[in-house]
Amino acid sequence: MKTLANLKVKIFADGADKPGMLSLYANPLIQGLTTNPTLMRKAGISDFEAFARDILTTIKAKPISLEVFSDEFPEMKRQALKITAWAPNVYTKIPITNTRGESSLPLIKELAAAGVKLNVTAILTLEQVRGVAAALDPKVPSVVSIFAGRIADTGVDPMPIMRESKKILAGQPQAELLWASVREVLNIFQADDCGCAIVTVPHDILGKAIKMCGLDLGALSLDTVKMFAADAQAAGFSL
Repeated sequence: MKTLANLKVKIFADGADKPGMLSLYANPLIQGLTTNPTLMRKAGISDFEAFARDILTTIKAKPISLEVFSDEFPEMKRQALKITAWAPNVYTKIPITNTRGESSLPLIKELAAAGVKLNVTAILTLEQVRGVAAALDPKVPSVVSIFAGRIADTGVDPMPIMRESKKILAGQPQAELLWASVREVLNIFQADDCGCAIVTVPHDILGKAIKMCGLDLGALSLDTVKMFAADAQAAGFSL
């Protein structure tokens, strides 16, 4: 049986609450961290730079991705250059388009040529993957984040897309394919089966994975029955 410890895929923690990030950073199973503006907002963060600089005083030995938040490409560039200068382990996240659907590929190409370590995010199509593969610099480390969970939400199996994406990125030796938007523990193992380099996992699903991976299914069945019985008794049900 596979366990989290013997997977080839690297597990990155995806979140923005400081205690959770620091706890998972210290866990040897976790090899990197990611966040985004939505997670930051949910965590109540109002000062992006203060939060990032504070986290980076502790998170130094593992990669961490921080995302630009402008919708205009010149400002995206300015933010990206500022973010990348904060620490050598920072990857700057650039969305594949802005909110008007305008391609970020020219900016991605420019930043990659300048040596910025990028995490290109919000990718859902093979056409987007091909564009990113052509824009990246093969000498500069990068991450290509495909939102496999969102693809699955539409009823489409993401695994063939992830396998094809790995082939497309073969000419980019420094680019790592990332399975994003994990919805359940199984997705971690699917990412490993597809040959993804990285899977980003929300903190709550990481907690479930750490607790439940490798459990005996027969014992888990018995625990489930005991739960139903205890809850029925606690509710005082009678017929």
